[in-house]
Amino acid sequence: MSSDLKKVPLFSGLPENDLRSVAEKAVTRTFPKNMILISEGDPSDTFYVILSGKVKVYVGDESGKELLLDVKGPGEYFGEMMLEPGSRSASVMTAEPSQLAAISKNDFLSLLRGHPDIALHVIKNLIRMVRGLNENVKSLAMLDVYGRVSRLLLDLAVEQDGKLVIPEKLTQKDIASRVGASREMINRILRDLTTGEYIKIEGGKITIKKTPPNRW
Repeated sequence: MSSDLKKVPLFSGLPENDLRSVAEKAVTRTFPKNMILISEGDPSDTFYVILSGKVKVYVGDESGKELLLDVKGPGEYFGEMMLEPGSRSASVMTAEPSQLAAISKNDFLSLLRGHPDIALHVIKNLIRMVRGLNENVKSLAMLDVYGRVSRLLLDLAVEQDGKLVIPEKLTQKDIASRVGASREMINRILRDLTTGEYIKIEGGKITIKKTPPNRW
């Protein structure tokens, strides 16, 4: 376990004996795809580190509509909001088979008290999360659906062999939940962007050929 934790940026620089202490407090579990790990409104009592796989963080409304807040992969973590008394503010579900290390609230607080560098790392991550939420709210308020889809595609794209490619396979439902729109609207936008030669969809992966418009 300590060798797995050594690869996690949160624990980088910790001496081997400290890593072993963390590993002793962590419980490793494997989960299948689409397993709900945390439900919005649940009590906050566990911190999770992703050793392998991916999870999605989302919120929902009474009608069942979801808004995707983030997708996290190996080396990332979630559940740090338990530091503030109260219930979970979002739900977390596995996006693929995943292995997680779980640390109880009391053990995690003890770890933070003994290692200021880890505490600082957690604070920085919380700030990043708040900034991301602010950007999402700003996007929803100021951009139309075309603009939100355009921004999402550009944010997810990475350069591969001189091309902008989105490495993860995004379903229309995935995109809809991230930008706060219906799947039918996303279907129409992707079709328009393909016809306008802004993007190419092949084998479930999206390549950006030229910058998509903020409005159509």
